[in-house]
Amino acid sequence: MDRLPVFKGRIVDLGIETATLPNGVEVELEVIRHPGAVAIVPLHDDGSVTLIYQFRHAGGGMMYEVPAGLLEEAEIPDMAARRELKEEVGLSARSCKRIGIIHTTPGFTDERIYIFLARGLTEGEQALEWDEYLQPVRMPLDKALQMVVDGDITDAKTICALMLAERAASAPE
Repeated sequence: MDRLPVFKGRIVDLGIETATLPNGVEVELEVIRHPGAVAIVPLHDDGSVTLIYQFRHAGGGMMYEVPAGLLEEAEIPDMAARRELKEEVGLSARSCKRIGIIHTTPGFTDERIYIFLARGLTEGEQALEWDEYLQPVRMPLDKALQMVVDGDITDAKTICALMLAERAASAPE
């Protein structure tokens, strides 16, 4: 694969890549290479979930999301999920089960987000990064799903994670 580097930042690596389509046609594509990420639905014993209300400049302000974060170098998704859960909302989980994987926008990036359902939660202290501004918000899972329907939750990973969590919540741990 030929790749012409354009920009490499803290999160994204943009380049122009030459690809051959299944019909043999060669094309040049703008592709963002991404380290991957995790998203976690913390499901409490009472059926509530902890979301975060986070500032997202590119998204236009404050948004409701599930706790999430980038994979660090050579980090396995299961460990990243537990780390992000602790850092962002101060929770530890007895069980953290992968319930899905999504490609965010495969038309221009290889980003994959591994989605987890965390259960058996124990509260602790947040450990936010210096550049994070967020507030944990606990609510019934049904309310969070209604917020998706109402358009109050628009973050794609959060929508996918909540839908997958609803299905997985009824399965045994």
